[in-house]
Parts: sequence; structure tokens; C-alpha cells
Amino acid sequence: MKKQIELLAPGGDIDSIKAAIVAGADAVYCGLNKFNARDRAVNIDFESLIGVINLAHKNNCKIFLTLNIIIVENEIPSLINLLNKLINTKIDAVIVQDLGLFYILSKYYKRLQIHASTQLTTHNNGQIKFLNKLTASRVNLSRELSLIEIKELTFTGHENDIEIEVFVHGSYCISFSGICYMSSVLEGRSGNRGRCSQPCRNKYIKTREGNDFPLNLKDNSAYFDFKELFDAGVDSLKIEGRIKKADYVYTVTRCWKNHISNFFQEGKTDSYNEDLYKVFNRGFSNGFLKNNINKNMFIDNPKDNSIKQIHNSENYSSLEEMEKNRIKFYKEKDIISNEIKNRTAKLDIAKIPLKIDISGENNFPLKISIEMSDYSFSLQSKTNLLISDNHILNYKNMMKRFKCLNNDEYYIEELNLKNLQVNLFIPFKELTSLIKEVLFRLNDSKKIIEPINPSDILLSKKKLTSFEGQSYLKIKPKLSILISSEEDIYSCNESSAKFFFEIPSCLKESYFYIVDLFLKNNHLIPWFPSVLIGENYDACIDFLEQVKPELIITNNTGIGYEAYKQDIPWIAGPYLNLTNSFSFLSLKENFSCHGGFVSNEINQKQIKRIIAPENFKLYYSIYHPLLLMTSRQCLFQQVTGCEKNMVDNKCIEKCSRSASVFTWENIPLIIKKIMGNYHQIYNNINFLNTDIIYDLPDMFSGFLIDLRDIKTETKIDSNKPELINSFENLIHGVSRYKDKVEKIIKPWTNIQYYRGI
Repeated sequence: MKKQIELLAPGGDIDSIKAAIVAGADAVYCGLNKFNARDRAVNIDFESLIGVINLAHKNNCKIFLTLNIIIVENEIPSLINLLNKLINTKIDAVIVQDLGLFYILSKYYKRLQIHASTQLTTHNNGQIKFLNKLTASRVNLSRELSLIEIKELTFTGHENDIEIEVFVHGSYCISFSGICYMSSVLEGRSGNRGRCSQPCRNKYIKTREGNDFPLNLKDNSAYFDFKELFDAGVDSLKIEGRIKKADYVYTVTRCWKNHISNFFQEGKTDSYNEDLYKVFNRGFSNGFLKNNINKNMFIDNPKDNSIKQIHNSENYSSLEEMEKNRIKFYKEKDIISNEIKNRTAKLDIAKIPLKIDISGENNFPLKISIEMSDYSFSLQSKTNLLISDNHILNYKNMMKRFKCLNNDEYYIEELNLKNLQVNLFIPFKELTSLIKEVLFRLNDSKKIIEPINPSDILLSKKKLTSFEGQSYLKIKPKLSILISSEEDIYSCNESSAKFFFEIPSCLKESYFYIVDLFLKNNHLIPWFPSVLIGENYDACIDFLEQVKPELIITNNTGIGYEAYKQDIPWIAGPYLNLTNSFSFLSLKENFSCHGGFVSNEINQKQIKRIIAPENFKLYYSIYHPLLLMTSRQCLFQQVTGCEKNMVDNKCIEKCSRSASVFTWENIPLIIKKIMGNYHQIYNNINFLNTDIIYDLPDMFSGFLIDLRDIKTETKIDSNKPELINSFENLIHGVSRYKDKVEKIIKPWTNIQYYRGI
């Protein structure tokens, strides 16, 4: 028998969840009003979630809850209160991004299954192993991967008892998910908090190539690649769309379900996908999946292509034909809407009514019978009932004792004592035990777990050293400098600062040069980027084995895992989105991490609450070009043009170009392609935050300045050695250098430090 494959559908609201269920989804992912990465979706409240779970389970469908955002410190108590409730539900899994939440779940809420969100940008074998150690049972891979790359990661996942989930339909992001800061920087709406405003899909000033929407990709559709995904061993196929309506969810889920069923029943896939074009779409592409990253993946209009096509007169021979098709289109939409209403009309998410019958007589056990619409059971006491004038089992007393059954899932519809002899007594301890057994049976025979007091989890960190309110040695921060050119090694070598040297994302081509460079300059500390795919990740592992560095900085958890395995001291980089104490604690306890950068997305108050583990160093980047996104696509094709229509290995290895796209406010966004790296977009002015040095003294062991040659509108009115000297004096407490640095570097911004997430 062929292995089945799960179809996972989105549910942004109750109607969409019901639509997904009746359309045949094997699982649905949905979010509550807080802690989920689709803030713009309607989402549901906790009571509705319980009803949704019961409804789904009755229809052989699972429910996964999205908790897939980064968490700030002051939210941890309310997060724990939510987990206290979730642990006693029948939820099938939670979807997680934040490394601190992984830690809390794996340590205190082990019964909850953990799925790793696509926001973790998982694309190499080391990241799979990293997430396995964090007890993830499933990983949703990056959307940019090819079938060959997916197959390799699926093999690694299965070797480590991890299921692999792949997005197969819906919106593509132009950036690797989880490391896109465009919405955060430009509009104060962080994608890592579920608040992405999608500025990449905005209209820009027309580019030289004549495009108004140069960063807008078509939608992903792997419809005709199902067999290859099945052969690759993928466990779950995920449809994107929690901000889409019920008609979209129903249509897409039904199409995919029929497609999968045909394959398993008849051994062949469907060649018809026209229904997918009748609901929201921007046109379709499978370019990433086929490793054919081409110009045709873009579309110069972010709006609903289904409506656009209907209203485009160029698609018809006459206006009469257009009107005829327009009427037909909206009639079909009405038919689908009515079909959904009819099929979901009887689907109920209300609380489950309980009929409780309590019976017994003197010198016999007390019997409790629980009846629901589709399930019933009975229990009886271990001791016999006795005649008594005190604490008798009357209606008032029994309702008081059984009121705990009135919760988010159940309510007592009827409490019947007609068959209970009057003036009977049973020890309250025995009655309490019976009620606990009832709760146990109602909870799928799972033990009810007592809630954890948030302060208990926080108090369990007494061994940690806070920079605030506790005494400890004064920290003397040191300066670190990020560079990426050999010239800078020699021009800046008079400084006592530590030098981080950036490893290219595509190391394989320049491997021998980079290895030789580090062997000749053993004071250099390798700085690993966020994205390292396939052979380039393998080349980085070979690099670690060959060079044996004394310390590394990495923005990729796969490299962090390998450093841990090779016993190489490592520091977590600023693009790992670390925003709370538990994230750092997780890295230290699970992977022997020596230190980490606090995310530049969070503000002064959010940073101040973070508590570092004992013997763990915190770092912060005080000066750098503001990275907005990293993309596997070519960003020049739509802007300045390119003689090639697709991205190949030579593009990555050899291309080195810059360009700009301009917002309607005429603000340039800098597109930068460095040899050996992926395309990136930077803000027009750099980040500079000298305030943090004085606002949060004795918190950070080191401050970073990024002196890579990434040209923006920020200009530096000095040479690099002089600038380094100014920063060194600044962090060593020479106050006049604050003004000096802020005058040397112009213009700059530190808005994130005050705005936060």
C-alpha cells in the first residue's frame, strides 16, 4: 500500500476552517488572536478553537495552532497562561518560530507536538538536526527549494524522526521567510510578528524595464509536481492562505484533494487545474521547485488575477463576449458560495452538552454515567455509599462539585439524581477522584496537567545573572568589526577590535581561496550568513573541519549545530531573531552556544528585560546597512534588465551589481548583488545606535560595526581606521565621541530602537 500524504489547508476564520474540512483537508492550521504570524487574518478565540478541534476530529481532520512569531520578554507570562490551557486540549500540534518557545514547550509542555514554522528558513541538513534537538516533530521547509533539495532534506528528516512539510499552493514571498525586515524597517510592521504589510507588492516608480511592481512574484503552484513530491517522501502538502476567504480555501483544497485521491486510486495525476484560476491568484509558477528561477516568475500586478482576467477586454473578441464571461464567472462564484453554505450548515462548533446521571443506594457504590451525542461512559466509586445527615449528595452539592465540567469544551445540560437514594454520603476524596476520572475520560484519556504559574518558570532561572537588580562584575564591552574584503584585513589591522569576516552564501566556488585566507589570517573570525543551501552548506562544514577556527559567528542554525558537534565555540548572529531570555537559554543549554546577538528589531524597553544565561555573552550591532531582504530570485531582471532570463550557478558566483527601486515617495531601496551571495535589498540609509551604549550599560559584552562595502545614501566622512578609532573610544566611555560618530556618519536612523515590535 502506498504511503498516504497529508493535505494541510489554511483556516483564517471559522467559515474557512469549515470549508477546508468539508473540502477534504486532512489537517487545518489556524491562529488565535495573539501569537500568530497572520495578524491580518480574522483568527479565532480560544473557545472557538476548542469547538473547531472537536468538529475537525469528528471529520478525521487534525488542527494545528500557529504560535509562529518571535516573542518578547514581557509576553512570556501570558504565553505560559495560554500554554496551560492548550496542554489540556486535543490540539494536534503547535507551529513555532521562536527558539525560546521551543525551549519552554520541550521543557514544560512535552505533550504538545511541535512543528517548525517556515519562518525558521529551514533549507539545510544541519537545520533539520538542530530542530530535532529542539524536539520538533515536523519541519516546514523554505519555499525556495528545488525538488532535489527537498528530497535530500526529507531523507535527513526521516532519519531523525521528523516529518517534512512543503508549501505547494499560494503566495510566494520574494524574500526568504523569517529574514525579511522590509515591512519592519519601512512601516514598523514586522513580518516576524505576523504584521507584514507586503511592501514588496507595492507599486514603485516605473523601472527602466517598464515595471510598476518589480518585486511582485506570481503564486506558487506545485499541482503538476505532486508525483515528484510524493516520490521525494514529503509527508505534508501545505496550502497558503489564512487571509483568504472560504471560497478560496474550499476550491483549492477540493482541487488538491481530488488530485491526490486520483493518484492513490488510479495511479495517475490530474491534468486539469482550471478551477484554481477561478479563485484568488496572481498567476502560477513552480520555478523554485523546478530549479528554474526565471523572469516569468514575476507578474506586474499584485491583484486578483481571476478578476483581472475577466475584466480585461483584450482577452475577448467583443464586449458582449466579455460581459457573458463576467456573468458566468460571478454565477460560478455564487454556486461555490452556496455549495459551501449547504455543506457546512450542520457543522457545529458549539460546546458539547453533557447529560450526567448519578445513581446509587445505601451500601452500594456511587455510579456516574456521562452521555454525549456520540459517546458515553460510566464510572463507579471504590467505596460504598452510606446514610448520613451531613454532607449529603443532593443536587446543590453535586452541581457545585461537578461545575468544573463547565469549561471551554463542555457544559452540563442535565444533572439527573432521580436514581440516587436520599441522605447518602461518600467521602469527598472519593468523589474528587471520580470527577478527575471523568475529566480524564473527556480529555481523550489524557491526564489533566495542572497549570504552571508563570512566576515559577521565571523563578527557575535564578541561576541566570541579570544585569539589573543583581550584583556582578562590571562588563567592559569590546568592539567587533564585520568586513568582507581582503583589503580591509590589512588596512584596519592596527585596531585591537575583533574582526569578523563574512563567508559567502555560495562558498563552494571560492572555497580554496577562503580557506587559505583564514589559514593565513588566524585572527579572523568566520561570520556565516543566514542562507546556506546544499553543496554550499557542505562546503561550510568542510571549512570548519579544515580551518578549525577558535570561534565563529553564525546566522544559520545548521552551522550552529555543526559547531556544537565539532566543539567549536560559537555566537548566534543578529539574523537569528533572538528577542527573549529563553531563546538564549535554549541555545546555551542545547547547543553549548557561548553568546548571541540581540535582534535589532526590538526596542530599548524590550531589550532591557532580557536576562542572559550565566557565562553567556550578549552582543548588539550598533552600526550596519539595514538589510531588508534576501532573495533567491534575480532582482535586476525587473529593474534594470538582464541578458539572462534565469538564475544559474554562474549568476550567483560571478554577478556583482547594484541598482535601486524607488518608492512613490521617491525613496530608493538599494538592490545589491555581491559575488558568491544571493540578491539582497538594503534600506537607503544605515542604522546607527549610539544611545544603547549609555542606556543599557553593563549588559553587552560586545558591540558590532559593519564596515562591508555596501553603498547606500549614508556617507562616512573619514577613513575606516579613523572611524574604528572613534567607535572604540565611544564604547570605552569617552562621551565626546558620541557626537563625533554621529557627525562622521550621515544620514542614519535608529527608529527600530525606539519603535520595536
